[in-house]
Amino acid sequence: MASEQSILNVGGGGGEVEIPEVDSFDDMGLPESLLRGVYGYGFEKPSAVQRKAIVPASNGRDIIVQAQSGTGKTGTFAISLLARIDTTVEPYTQALVLAPTRELAQQSFNVIKSLGEYMGVRVHPLLKGNPIQEDIRVLRSGVHVAVGTPGRVYDMITRGAIRMDTCLLYTSDAADE
Repeated sequence: MASEQSILNVGGGGGEVEIPEVDSFDDMGLPESLLRGVYGYGFEKPSAVQRKAIVPASNGRDIIVQAQSGTGKTGTFAISLLARIDTTVEPYTQALVLAPTRELAQQSFNVIKSLGEYMGVRVHPLLKGNPIQEDIRVLRSGVHVAVGTPGRVYDMITRGAIRMDTCLLYTSDAADE
């Protein structure tokens, strides 16, 4: 069993920041539609990382989370970014998630899509092997969250399919790689 020991660095202000732990997803101030996705995904109680990181991240704080595999980091950033997505406006890329490998990007895409199921959030994977013209078409038709590897994401940015001026959130999964 993986240890739940973690390091959390919260930016956006000088000095040390006291980070209160929130013991239940219901007490995190998440939208009801997101909570339905969280519980539908099978989460019952937040892990140690989730208890500390979801609230500051969903409130717009910059965070760095370092923890062992299996401690809930993907769920943490997925819930946090979904809490900030505005699905009431015409879809445009509001969040960008980068992962170092195709497999990790696919995993992040699957988690975000499942958690956002009841929100009406549009998520698209940008992965090598997917037709480039299809990625461009889908991105231009509107997605809230784009998830991919650095090469494909960069390609979509340089082709103008992802407009960085509309992207409000950025997450790098496994940034150490």
